[in-house]
Amino acid sequence: MNVIITNEQQSVVAGLDIDVIKSLHGQFDVDELISMFQNFYFGKMILDLTAIKDYKNLQNLQKLCMALDVDKIILLLPPNDPDSTSNSFLSQLISMGIYNFTTNLEGLKYLYEHPNTYKDVAHIHQLGQMQGQAMEQVASGGGGGLVILGVKNVTEHAGATTLIYMMKKALDQEGVTTVAIELNKRDFPYFQEKNMISISAEQLPTELLKHRDSQVILVDLNDSNQDDTCGDIIYLLEPSILRLNKLMRRDRRAFEKLKGRKIVLCQSMLNSTDIADLEYESKSKIFFNLPPVNDRNKNKEIVNLLSALGILSRREDNHGEKGGGLFDFFRRND
Repeated sequence: MNVIITNEQQSVVAGLDIDVIKSLHGQFDVDELISMFQNFYFGKMILDLTAIKDYKNLQNLQKLCMALDVDKIILLLPPNDPDSTSNSFLSQLISMGIYNFTTNLEGLKYLYEHPNTYKDVAHIHQLGQMQGQAMEQVASGGGGGLVILGVKNVTEHAGATTLIYMMKKALDQEGVTTVAIELNKRDFPYFQEKNMISISAEQLPTELLKHRDSQVILVDLNDSNQDDTCGDIIYLLEPSILRLNKLMRRDRRAFEKLKGRKIVLCQSMLNSTDIADLEYESKSKIFFNLPPVNDRNKNKEIVNLLSALGILSRREDNHGEKGGGLFDFFRRND
């Protein structure tokens, strides 16, 4: 059964022959709509945009999207309002996850039977512009304290997915509200952990808005081009002969491109002398050396990495005891 909410375009929706469980007419504050339908089961919602008070204020639409399942909403746009049918406005709808919108009865009928996916509206989406707007709202919503950390593999299978899982687990144990987001892959469900989300890269701005009240968001960037979305990024490199040679064969300028960035050695058996040699040969600076770790247990090295990144203001020594200062773990005391 379906919900119909109309205002100026009631005559258009009247031609739609579908089963209706609830019908409203008039103009409503977005909070009213949320209170009525947040816990109300329905199949589809046919929503006349003019039924939302101050619908041109995007914050109202964002509140609605966060509270209701946007996949069930078909938005009827006013055809004679150029502001609500412009590419810019439609792009903002898409960034919120609203892919089903039209200006006429034929469109409503089609979308009811054949809902859009992102692929159907991607040609409209001005992703770069929307990312900037989304990030401004994330920053303002997060009160300036939100950390968005990207993690990216440089060598093949360097372990970004598992590392994010271990970082999230360590942060959870410290009482830090953390969300992990994986782009363009579906590995996170295997961990069976809450707040580990797998989405497409195009959905990232919307997902960041949903979780802007978190303290830390960890993003597995994979092959996406969402680097600018993150406040900081670590680049993972497995320093085995095989992985390094493969990397250099694939891109001779790989280390040149990483200049000034935070390189983290993963699954590394290198000692301080080996690291110095690698830095000299690659003309790079290694930010952190992470040995092989057990992903089933809390690990001092993960805590130390988070401390080095400034996310945790503590470290653990070899005996699991807390130490002072962000970077004290670089100085080993006997």
